Amino acid sequence: MNKHIKKVAVIGSGIMGSGIACHFANIGVEVLLLDIVPRELNEKEKAKGLTLKDKVVRNRLVNDSLASALKSKPSPIYHKDFANRITTGNLEDDISKVGQVDWIIEVVVERLDIKKQVFENLEKHRKPGTLITSNTSGIPIHFMSEGRSEDFQQHFCGTHFFNPARYLKLFEIIPGPKTKPEVLEFLNGYGEQFLGKTSVVAKDTPAFIGNRIGIFSIMSLFHAVKELDLTVEEVDKLTGPVIGRPKSATFRTVDVVGLDTLVHVANGIHENCPKDERHELFKLPEFINTMAENKWYGSKSGQGFYKKVNNPKGGSEILTLDLNTMEYRSKKSAKFATLELTKTVDKVIDRFKILVGGKDKAGEFYRKSFGVLFAYVTHRIPEISDELYKIDDAMKAGFGWEHGPFQIWDAIGLDKGLELISAEGQKAAAWVDEMKSAGINSFYSVKDGATYYYDVQKKEMVKVPGQDAFIILDNIRKTKEVFRNSGVVIEDLGDGILNVEFQSKMNTIGGDVLAGLNKGIDLAEKDFQGLVVGNQAANFSVGANIGMIFMMAVEQEYDELNMAVKMFQDTMMRMRYSAIPTVAAPHGMCLGGGCELSLHADKVVAAAETYIGLVEFGVGVIPGGGGSKEMALRASDTFRKNDVELNVLQEYFLTIGMAKVSTSAYEAYDLGILQKGKDVVVVNKDRQIATAKAYAKLMAEAGYTQPIRRTDVKVLGKQALGMFLVGTDSMEAGHYISEHDKKIADKLAYVMAGGDLSETSYVSEQYLLDLEREAFLSLCTERKTLERIQHMLKTGKPLRN
Repeated sequence: MNKHIKKVAVIGSGIMGSGIACHFANIGVEVLLLDIVPRELNEKEKAKGLTLKDKVVRNRLVNDSLASALKSKPSPIYHKDFANRITTGNLEDDISKVGQVDWIIEVVVERLDIKKQVFENLEKHRKPGTLITSNTSGIPIHFMSEGRSEDFQQHFCGTHFFNPARYLKLFEIIPGPKTKPEVLEFLNGYGEQFLGKTSVVAKDTPAFIGNRIGIFSIMSLFHAVKELDLTVEEVDKLTGPVIGRPKSATFRTVDVVGLDTLVHVANGIHENCPKDERHELFKLPEFINTMAENKWYGSKSGQGFYKKVNNPKGGSEILTLDLNTMEYRSKKSAKFATLELTKTVDKVIDRFKILVGGKDKAGEFYRKSFGVLFAYVTHRIPEISDELYKIDDAMKAGFGWEHGPFQIWDAIGLDKGLELISAEGQKAAAWVDEMKSAGINSFYSVKDGATYYYDVQKKEMVKVPGQDAFIILDNIRKTKEVFRNSGVVIEDLGDGILNVEFQSKMNTIGGDVLAGLNKGIDLAEKDFQGLVVGNQAANFSVGANIGMIFMMAVEQEYDELNMAVKMFQDTMMRMRYSAIPTVAAPHGMCLGGGCELSLHADKVVAAAETYIGLVEFGVGVIPGGGGSKEMALRASDTFRKNDVELNVLQEYFLTIGMAKVSTSAYEAYDLGILQKGKDVVVVNKDRQIATAKAYAKLMAEAGYTQPIRRTDVKVLGKQALGMFLVGTDSMEAGHYISEHDKKIADKLAYVMAGGDLSETSYVSEQYLLDLEREAFLSLCTERKTLERIQHMLKTGKPLRN
């Protein structure tokens, strides 16, 4: 099916509808967002003498909803200007405009009668061949298209986005009885390639895949809480980052999503799945019923499992709901000996064996929760999906799990998982025993860099489809490894391109990582054509190893510190001035040194969700790995005839001085960190390494020439330095910055001005690097800088002193 999506209509502008509209705007699609006309005037409209015929009144609901969405945090939009791609209207005056779009997405209230009425009205204006889909989270798809035309039904299906649409990757596609196969194929590919989603074709069963398994997991925890006498804090501690789940874990997630939403989906499963072997588990526990009666829905109602209150001291405090008394109390810390055993285990997948072996209440909790989960997912095949990998994909993309149930089971071991199931009085589906009898002892395997899964119908291992567009580093690392040290692994990506993958904690950049980067460049220059620096961890890099810097500074090993900073600078310059093209592939947090590395690559292929910035001010120093130099150089390259050059330089100075971090890769263009016409953004992070490799290969084949080192950086000397110093003086006098903030800012000013030169001059990059390194080292001798570094190491938060 050859179709180009240039314009979509989103019907319904609530939280979900506005979020979907924003995400289509994110990827460059024109959006028509429609909602109903208000039935009556509000007080403000009455005061202005408006009537229900005025356009501003008729579009009030849709405009208010979109405005509210755009103000929300985290933002649903990559860049504020992208909101201009959305046009608003109402379902009476503007419904005929759906005849001009390529795809209509219905996101109205979850009532079948209302949805059918909306579809009836839409069909009067929809042109044949237009895609039309529903974002329902639970209403059977086959009910919604009843009575519609043949063309409507052939182009109709469910497309279930998860909230928030920008951030959660799951995109469930649910066919109707007459949906054309090519429509499903198109939507599957479009979701992956353009929307950046994990597309999963699901069956038309209650709650589809993600919510069926996700709500089961939550409901089983709700029932286990009382049985194991666990507190809200303890459950959230056990079900958060330690097992690769979001920080919001279980109860905080329910507060954010809304207890009413969870109750609605759980009740729907309970009513519509009478043959589910765990049917009774979807019955709401008493404490949930009480909360629902009290309208304690979570964030939207001001209280749920947690409640924020003002304390007598004038600050605020988060209280926790005691599930025994149903009263709020102060939060308690949650500690378990089993969790302590996993503190030195960096990879989440390696923790599960330890967790289920725990001798305390935590171990009991994990054995119980994994036992019932493993049993449940086996019985959902083929009910909700024919392929087990789709269940894992749905849980990872829709609920933010790092690993799906079958992947966790593989980590624990097939026999151990069966033991946990048996201990809970449950039984796995018969196909698991068939698999084991055939001598297959895992649900997944890796062969020739590709992932295979056990196909229940074929009774053999089958290649997971759609991998050809991806490079999965976990799959190629063992067979394509070229070099390894404690900080990096270098892999051969094929076609003459190497990849340097950070392996340090939080991907911090220390001596081992720098040595690995240099080795990668050496190998690429000798035997390959290009180099990618990329990884598939949660974050690209949180920056330099400040623990190492702190130790050197405290011990006053300034010569060693000088050498370490110079090695960082020299490595960044090698990234820029090597004989082969270098491509950085940042994603997630890319801070400090990670940002500096990106600044020095020949090209950046950034994931859309990249939060990048030079944040060294937070630990009392200036960027010392070439970042300060690079901002001065980029300001110089930006100077145009008749520019007020001081103002241009000031923008780059403030990017560092205010420790600005982009909230998306697109915002990084505004900060001068990414460069338009040179650096690119990919929406689907899974495609990032493959895309970076393609660009490195293209640059090499186009005849890459080693660049000549720059000696033409225009610096403004005393003219700029004076302006900056006056500015920092007034900021300190106004108590906007501390004395130490001023000292750091003045050091940065000196570097970016090129020193106190008497007139505008042209200098080399190395001249600026030497100024930068000197300023960095001098700040490392300051007690207040050491306090800032120590505080960051202890708490993970910046100190203002």
